[in-house]
Order: sequence, then C-alpha cells, then structure tokens
Amino acid sequence: MRHPFCKSCERGHHSVCHCDDIGWSPALSKIPSHGHYPLNLGLIGEIEVHRPYFYCSHCHRGHYPLDEVLGLRAVRIQRDVQQAAAALATALPYDTAATLFGHLSGLAVSSERMHTLTNEAAERLSVLDVAPTRDEIDQRVAHVAAGRWRRPVLVLGIDGAYVPSRPESARGRRPGQARQRARRAQWRHEWREAKGFRFYLLNGDRIVHVLSWHQVHTEHELGEALRHVKEAGVIPEDTVRLCVIGDGAEWIWPHVQALFPHACQVLDYYHCAEYLHKVAKAQYSDQGHALEWVEATLTRLYLGKVGWVLGGLRRMQPTSEEALKAIDNCWVYLTAHRGRTHYRRLRRGGYPLGSGGMESSNKFICHVRLKRSGAWWYEGNSNQMLALRCAKYNGTFPQIFTRNQRQKAAV
Repeated sequence: MRHPFCKSCERGHHSVCHCDDIGWSPALSKIPSHGHYPLNLGLIGEIEVHRPYFYCSHCHRGHYPLDEVLGLRAVRIQRDVQQAAAALATALPYDTAATLFGHLSGLAVSSERMHTLTNEAAERLSVLDVAPTRDEIDQRVAHVAAGRWRRPVLVLGIDGAYVPSRPESARGRRPGQARQRARRAQWRHEWREAKGFRFYLLNGDRIVHVLSWHQVHTEHELGEALRHVKEAGVIPEDTVRLCVIGDGAEWIWPHVQALFPHACQVLDYYHCAEYLHKVAKAQYSDQGHALEWVEATLTRLYLGKVGWVLGGLRRMQPTSEEALKAIDNCWVYLTAHRGRTHYRRLRRGGYPLGSGGMESSNKFICHVRLKRSGAWWYEGNSNQMLALRCAKYNGTFPQIFTRNQRQKAAV
C-alpha cells in the first residue's frame, strides 16, 4: 500500500511550504474518520460523505483523495446540481429557472445562485470546447451522404445579430432598500452585435445542424474562432462540398477568402431583393409599375443574368435624388459581389440561395434567450450565455462539465 506524500514538500522539506499539489508521501498524516465532514448537496439531496483526510504538517494543507475519484467538488453544491441549473438558466430567465428548479428537484436555489452556477460553468469556454468531435461530425455527414451520388453540401453561414447590452460602468451595488434599488437605471443601454457562424448540412428540404458559435466580439475575434475550427480539423472538407453564404457585410468575406479559398461563395439572394425593392420604391410612383420592374429584375437575377441587371440599372433615368442614391447603392452592391450571384449554376449544384439557416441560428441561440423584456446584459455575461446555448444546440452541453472536472483535477 502506498503512503501519502506532498510533492512540493518532498522536494524541499521546508518548515513553511506554499505548495498547491498534494499527492502521496510519508510527510502526510491521516486524520481519523470521525472528524468533521461537510454535507454535499446533489440532486438526490444532502449526503454526508465519510472519507479519509490527509494533512501535510509542512505546508499545512489538506486533501481528500476520494473526492477526485468520485468527482466531488470542494463546495456544497455538486456538479449534477450545477449542470441541471445551467440547463434551465440557458432556456429561461434566472428567476423563472430558480422557481422551476425548486419545483422539479425539491432543492431551494436562489436566482443569484443560478446566475453564479451558470457563469462558473461557462467560464473561459472557447469554440473548440463547445464543438462536436470530428467523429461525431463525420457520422452526421455519412448519414446525409447515404444513397447520394455526390458529396453533400456543408453550408457555412456568417452573420451578426444585435443583442441588448449594458455598459460595464453600470456594475456595482446601489445603496438602500429594494424599492430604491429598483429605480430607473442611471446608465444608457446599447445594442451590440453578436457576430457568429453556423455550419449545417443540407438534407433535402431539411438541414442538419453541425456547429454554431456566437459571441459579442470583433470581426478579428470571429476570424480567429473560424481559424481555430479549421486548424483543429473538425470540419471534413474532403468529404463535403463547402459553401459559404452571407450578405454584403464587408467584414465577412475577407475571412472566408483567407480560410476557405476553394469554398463556393454565395451572396444571399433575398438581400439582393431588398436592394431592388428600395430602387423600385424610390424610382416609381405607381405601385404597379414598381412591382412589375422588381419581378422582372429578380427573374433575371434568379436566372444568373446579373450582367443584364447591372446594365438595366445603368440605363435607368432617376426621377429624384432618392432614386439616384438607391440606384447607385444597388449597382455598387451587385458589382462588388458579382462573382457570388451565379444563382442558376448554384441551384443546379444543390447550393442554397438564402441564409435562412443562419438567420434561424441567430434567433434560437441569440434572440430567444437574450432579447427578454427588461434584460440588458453585460458583455461577459452575454458571451457566457451564448457559449452555453451554442453547446446546447451543438449537442456538447454535458461535455462542458466533464471538461471542468478534468481541468480541476489537473490543477
């Protein structure tokens, strides 16, 4: 049988030691089993765990070896409670989640504690922490590819969604009773753009979700997240036909060209339609004429005749300053993305023309949870919530808590 030892003390044997590692050494003494033991709160209720405790007389630190084996946390609330609380908090407001958690489990957890447990679970999560493994993605690709004569289409959608935010200056306690703390906030709210991307497979008239990542961050940070996904090799580019779809935002396409230069690039057809409708509204006073022009122009665009559309815009005689501006904006937009508008060829290849898959990701990951009545989020809290919701829809929510357990065990 091995004897307990303190690794750092074994190296130096100082009378005062600041070591954080406790392993096995004769320098440690065993405390009798009738000592004080904390109660551990799990989903089955409060349990009292009796286990040996080792204490180092040199560095004056204690250690429960059995805790590492059982995966127990050094706090009262255990990991299963935290996981259940985070699962509810990612779907519901904290107050509602705390109430529902009490009804379902019989355990009383305040909304503040729900908030703390959720943020602890999401601390320092990265895109690779919430991404499925390569094997899991390969299985989804193989399922979609079964019975098909050509490789399935894997779509990468990139877009941004505005979420309600509050400045960091709003932090801090306000003195007084509850009625005073509930007064109107002295800070101004703002809307921040949560930039994100989504990989999904096309399976007939349905889509198969693969990976999503949304954060309130800069375009450079978004590009770094995409680069990490590519370098990790979780996307099977050799077994799919990669297609990138987005609108005309300037920050999207440089990252696509740098990371996926051979991917098929598609400009969202319905964003083009918005520009054409603006031209028709400004140019024609008669609604019938405007609708007739829009339908004819969209048909040409749908058939891949973008050159005809650009020529028609150049030949138009503006009827007002507003019409002139709308025509110029539309012409510049289509010219800049002309190589991404071959819609007839794209339809033959089975590629999508619209970014509805990405828009739905914005809705069920960002909007559903963050856009609540009266909710204004600090950037850090919103990013943690978005990371957990991405993990939920990526199918990797349980592995977050396994990761936390491994990290703490390593420390």
